[in-house]
Amino acid sequence: MSEAHAAEGDRRQRRSGLLVFLRDLLVILLVAFLVSFLLKTFLVRSFYIPSVSMEQTLQVNDRILVNQLVPDVVGVQRGDIVVFKDPGGWLLPRSSNPPQGFEKVLQAVGLAADTSHEYVVKRVIGVGGDRVQCCDAQGRVQVNGVSLDEPYIVIPEGETRASAIDFDVTVPEGSVWVMGDNRYQSKDSRYNQDQPGKGFVPESEIVGRAFVLNWPLSRFQWLGRPDGTFTGVEEARARAGE
Repeated sequence: MSEAHAAEGDRRQRRSGLLVFLRDLLVILLVAFLVSFLLKTFLVRSFYIPSVSMEQTLQVNDRILVNQLVPDVVGVQRGDIVVFKDPGGWLLPRSSNPPQGFEKVLQAVGLAADTSHEYVVKRVIGVGGDRVQCCDAQGRVQVNGVSLDEPYIVIPEGETRASAIDFDVTVPEGSVWVMGDNRYQSKDSRYNQDQPGKGFVPESEIVGRAFVLNWPLSRFQWLGRPDGTFTGVEEARARAGE
């Protein structure tokens, strides 16, 4: 074989190898996007935190991952941090820059956090059938007559109550009562009792439960339910129903 033929054979082999590499890379990317899209559609979705209402647990511009099996497959529970669609009148109108180009594609397949202004992030304090009140003699929220010790809440210096306003509600079945951890900077169920939903959030509006703070990495943490805060609440409701 001449040197010219050998050189041509080498060029064809390199070209063929490059084409195989590009084909495999395209397949990998398509599979990755498909898996991400399926995860977003059925399992996991990413959101960002736009306000101070959940400090110190969640801070402005944090990113969280949300388990979308809650509440349809796994029931929502007291202490869960949930993301839900605005039931109507909770959010003030605000200007937003809709995602453009590649960012829009990444959001569509779940590779970027949802930055739209139609979702709310709060903590579930009461579920259907619970009586939620504030406040007891020590300024604590009560659920079914049980006073809550809430280590996650932020109360301004000089204040002693877990809520600036009094309330006494019974949560309808299929709904939840939610509050922000930053109690004096949160427009939550307490401040929406004049809305059609009377401050309650239908479970059908819940997108899912936040289970991990994934960005920034320096603040990475699992978002579980607070230990001991709601101990005895379910038993108290059972006794009240006897």
